[in-house]
Amino acid sequence: MTISPPDLADLPDFPIPRECPYRPSAQHVGLGETGPMTKVKLYNGRTAWLVTGAAQARAVLSDYRRVSIRPYHGNYPLLNEEFEKVVDSGYADVLFGVDPPEHTRQRSMIMPPFTVRKTALLRGDIQRIVDEKLDAMMANGSRSGDLVTQFAQPVPSMVMSLLLGVPYEDHEEFETPAHKLFIPELADEATTELGAYLKKLIEKKEKNPGKGTTGLIDLLITEHLHEGEVTRLELVHIAMAMLVAGTDTTTNVISLGTLALLDNPEQWEALRADPGLVPQAVEEILRYVSLVEAFARVAVEDIDLGGQVIKAGEGILISCAGVNFDPASAAEPNTFDIRRPAKPSFSFSHGIHRCPGDNLARLELEIAFKSLVERMPNLRSALPIDELPSNNNDGTLQRLFEFPVTW
Repeated sequence: MTISPPDLADLPDFPIPRECPYRPSAQHVGLGETGPMTKVKLYNGRTAWLVTGAAQARAVLSDYRRVSIRPYHGNYPLLNEEFEKVVDSGYADVLFGVDPPEHTRQRSMIMPPFTVRKTALLRGDIQRIVDEKLDAMMANGSRSGDLVTQFAQPVPSMVMSLLLGVPYEDHEEFETPAHKLFIPELADEATTELGAYLKKLIEKKEKNPGKGTTGLIDLLITEHLHEGEVTRLELVHIAMAMLVAGTDTTTNVISLGTLALLDNPEQWEALRADPGLVPQAVEEILRYVSLVEAFARVAVEDIDLGGQVIKAGEGILISCAGVNFDPASAAEPNTFDIRRPAKPSFSFSHGIHRCPGDNLARLELEIAFKSLVERMPNLRSALPIDELPSNNNDGTLQRLFEFPVTW
């Protein structure tokens, strides 16, 4: 007997808008209650598997032979038109948009500065940057400001500039297009502008090796570009991907994590009373915020997963929130509790495409939250949570556009 596929009208739409900026929708999390995998309907009428179970998610993300990350497959599950523009821009042609062996080659080139030991060496620089931005916010006795533009954005941007060897005095040349990259109607323009800046920077570094701000880009030029192991365009795209991904994600976790703490005053008070809880708080914020709605993949072969078959060519969405809120991942997952024993969340993904900068991001977040709670112990939101401008409804990387605060 042939079993008819479910009617499109019966499938839940995905992504599901958030009711709260710093927490995934309860409906999204609730999709995991009926089982670790379900079908969802996308904005363009296509369907995809949504994987919410922790074990199943790790199995899919580890199966790089039967699962592809390349966004050019016909049924690759894009979440909205914005993602289509980003893919068309070429931004996804490196690192998190390619499979082995390209991915293996590219990742091996960028990993040297991201080891635990190398990352730890940046602690002093990160603390200096954080203190500098807080000093500027509090200058002249100021007791109010915008946490996004004055702190959450510039700190990761300055850290990535330092790591990559991008002169921060050029920040308007790369920050402006980087912020426009995820606005659909501006994506092409932003890619052109950012690509032109990075191309010019690489040429300048080639003409004056060892001069000015040096970092990973300089290393890629001398050890890989000049050795013919990476093309000039590929190097531009790698630098672009790292600059954008390394700043935007951390920016949003700082702002949304601070909002989560302030909206749960007992959690802020606990952190204020014991800054030693910061590492646990960072892991809980990463878990609870679940910044990325889902990691997208497409099956290139049939996959039998827990008795259900994902057929070759079908799109797969691995739900970050589903895994982070799976009771198998955290006891009482709906509770925001910074005293929860520290356990790495799923927020940096899993498998060969796990975020290469997770050590750096954790260090930045620990320093940022510890400094905030120590230097601004009376920090408060200046607006009710429902008046804070955010992108709750579009399913992209969750963010606050502004966060007016007082202290």
